Amino acid sequence: METLLRLTGIGKAFSGVQALQGVSFDLRAGEVHALVGENGAGKSTLIKVITGAHQPDEGTMEVLGLPVEENDPVRSRALGIAAIYQQPALFPDLTVAENIALGLEPGGPLHLVRWHDRRRRAKALLDRIGATIDPEVEVRRLTMPEQQLVEIARALGADARILIMDEPTASLGDQEVEHLFAVVRELKAQGVGIIYISHRLEELPQVADRVTALRDGRLVGTRAMAEVDRAELIRMMVGRELSAVFPKVEVEPGAVVLEVQGLGCRASGVRDVSFFVRSGEILGLAGLVGAGRTETARVLFGLTPADSGTIRLDGQPVRIESPDDAVALGIAYVPEDRRRHGIIPPMSVASNATLATLGAISTFGLLDFRKERTLAATMVDRLGVKTPSIDSPAGVLSGGNQQKVALARWLASGPRVLILDEPTQGIDVGAKAEIHRLMGELAKQGMAIVMISSELPEILGMSDRIAVMYGGTIVGTVDRSAASQEEILHLALGHEAREAAGR
Repeated sequence: METLLRLTGIGKAFSGVQALQGVSFDLRAGEVHALVGENGAGKSTLIKVITGAHQPDEGTMEVLGLPVEENDPVRSRALGIAAIYQQPALFPDLTVAENIALGLEPGGPLHLVRWHDRRRRAKALLDRIGATIDPEVEVRRLTMPEQQLVEIARALGADARILIMDEPTASLGDQEVEHLFAVVRELKAQGVGIIYISHRLEELPQVADRVTALRDGRLVGTRAMAEVDRAELIRMMVGRELSAVFPKVEVEPGAVVLEVQGLGCRASGVRDVSFFVRSGEILGLAGLVGAGRTETARVLFGLTPADSGTIRLDGQPVRIESPDDAVALGIAYVPEDRRRHGIIPPMSVASNATLATLGAISTFGLLDFRKERTLAATMVDRLGVKTPSIDSPAGVLSGGNQQKVALARWLASGPRVLILDEPTQGIDVGAKAEIHRLMGELAKQGMAIVMISSELPEILGMSDRIAVMYGGTIVGTVDRSAASQEEILHLALGHEAREAAGR
């Protein structure tokens, strides 16, 4: 089998910190080679070496048997290397078709834009991955999963021989993942080599031929995917046993804290949503992309206020017209896209962790920096945030630690209800276990938690009850003891409930 890419003895350091040391890696034509490791293991640095964003300090790189020296992003693309990153790099004010066209069409002052051909090509690429997205819509109007699909379509349009997929399914539902895997299989048949990075270990056997694990910037090993199981992958990644990826804490639920009946919001497509969550309980909110899970969370937090239905806290009806109302009532919301809405990357960890409690750390309208630092240090210690300092910019932290900072902000406000939207999206297995442990501790302390997740193992592993959404409403609720992946998917596809447990 032809070798498309070969890296030998790659090393890279930043300010004396060794990010990669002696890493070797190869990619064959028509294979999917998974690259795994915890955040900070060196995966991103290795990918940046391949795409020309970083120059290695040592080692060699070959493409199709020819040495590549002084690589850069332009030369990388010319060599047939394309990358799809976890955070979509799209222009929000341009249409989908215009974004896909960037980098694919010739430029220059004499270039004539053929609008019809541009739209037709964009639609063909979107159809190829099963994305029902209008090529004429502005990207700013798309959800995060839809933006991810546009990125995939654009990369496919470049006809790359070497394709890097960095967490491509992080924001996708089951149907979209199946579409993506079908595309991957098609590309393999065409001889394309794919480097596949994912923290969703359960999906690797479905798509990967080989797997390479990195730890602390070093190569742990490369194995045939058929020879390793999940437990072995975890051992390769973290160098230790994880007692449980989903350390569920059994808590006897208390009284109902939050109850909604007939909740609706025409602007967001939410209709007739009814559910309750009790003290010490984790209610999982499952469903496919577009089912209305995030939209329901935004209604509850006052971002798109309800225009019908009733919300009750501790049995008393309340009105939530804005996030200020929600916070005052003790409702906290950690959103899906942590870099856009969960944290402010340039601001310090301390400032991020205390944004929701400025009133408590201010005197006569002036921020008390001593109180800010004390509160931030307490939350960083409580959540185990790994940061050089509370003065470090939040944006330099790993994904898992950024998620902890976003969580710290709301826990500092002492909420009674915590809404978590994709709490472990795009973070490594070790960080996932830490977030899950924190969720268990919060439930044990009596907090009512609503968890939105597209990962069925997470939904089944962490929830006490599971409410499944389809078409903007809840179509069934299943108790943990009666739940299965098959039943959840059955409901998520819009079929009638086969189990009535937990209604």
